[in-house]
Amino acid sequence: MSAAEWRNAMNAGSGRLAMGKVLVLPPQEKTESWTRKNPIRARHVLVLGFLLAFPMYATPFLTYQIGAQSLALGLIALSLTFLGGYGGMVSLAQMTVAGVAGYMLAVFGASGEAALSLGWSWWIAVPIAIVIATLVGTAIGWLSVRTEGIYTIMITLAVGVAFYYLCLQNYSVLNGFQGFQRVYAPTVLGINLREPVPFYFLVLACALGGYFLAKYILRAPFGIAMQGIRDNPRRMNALGFHVMAHRVAAYAVAGLIAAVGGVLFTWYNGLVTPGSVGTSWLINILVIAVLGGMRHPIGPFIGAIVFVLLQTFAIDLIDRERFNLVIGGVFLAIVLFSPDGLLGLWAALKSRFPSGSKFLTPRGGIR
Repeated sequence: MSAAEWRNAMNAGSGRLAMGKVLVLPPQEKTESWTRKNPIRARHVLVLGFLLAFPMYATPFLTYQIGAQSLALGLIALSLTFLGGYGGMVSLAQMTVAGVAGYMLAVFGASGEAALSLGWSWWIAVPIAIVIATLVGTAIGWLSVRTEGIYTIMITLAVGVAFYYLCLQNYSVLNGFQGFQRVYAPTVLGINLREPVPFYFLVLACALGGYFLAKYILRAPFGIAMQGIRDNPRRMNALGFHVMAHRVAAYAVAGLIAAVGGVLFTWYNGLVTPGSVGTSWLINILVIAVLGGMRHPIGPFIGAIVFVLLQTFAIDLIDRERFNLVIGGVFLAIVLFSPDGLLGLWAALKSRFPSGSKFLTPRGGIR
């Protein structure tokens, strides 16, 4: 074997066999190599098929109230998962970024407050709202990356509370406690996006875009560096990586995802008010992210489904006022028994019953 062939064998991984000029991989390593090169699995196709077919057998109520709302909230929570799970920065201001996008959409677009809204077309108002919200998310990151741990949480919480009171007390631009009513999704190419099925597919397309964007970035050199900074920032700095720049860039990406989710959530509600960015919603996004699993891009969507189902049907079992008690109990149980959320609990159960672990990766982790 030549030196070049030996280097290729070592780069491909240990334990490989060389026969002439062809490297033969053991069966297990062939599977792992195919898994790394082909991220799409059978379970992904099944889930996508289920999501596409969901409006066909679900009622308009389930399509809009459960499906669309879960995907929109999951997209906002995905921005927190991106920061917290892969960047080690827990931000409570992601709903604030989403709220900025919603308010800017109402200000630049059309709403029931014609005296305050500019009434621009949606294809102008939506990009402006997303850009402004992304810049706000970047500014929050630039401010908060100078701290770590509990101090980052407190700074982002302070930003969120400050924005809530700004919306509550500003009447000249943000219309005070009334906010903006009748902020509806537009009609595009003759398709009324206010209808349950078209709006569901719009939110589904954006959710898939956010999910695959996060997956792509996390596999890219920037994502690998960000995870390295999460684990050991001092060592990454010694290796020549600009830690602060990577963290601010992560906030910018998370801000973009949260901004898109904020526009969709505003269209879903048909309004944006100070209650949309209150402290309760700042905490709810954190609960959704933790419920699903902070180290899995699909986790926020699973957490959002659980949250919306409890929010919608818990009142059939208990009083509406006690809904937060149910959410708190579920959250406490997940944190105690599975710190990695529902996906971590699923992986733990599968590891105890390996015979049924078809849908696991070779190392037993769910992605």
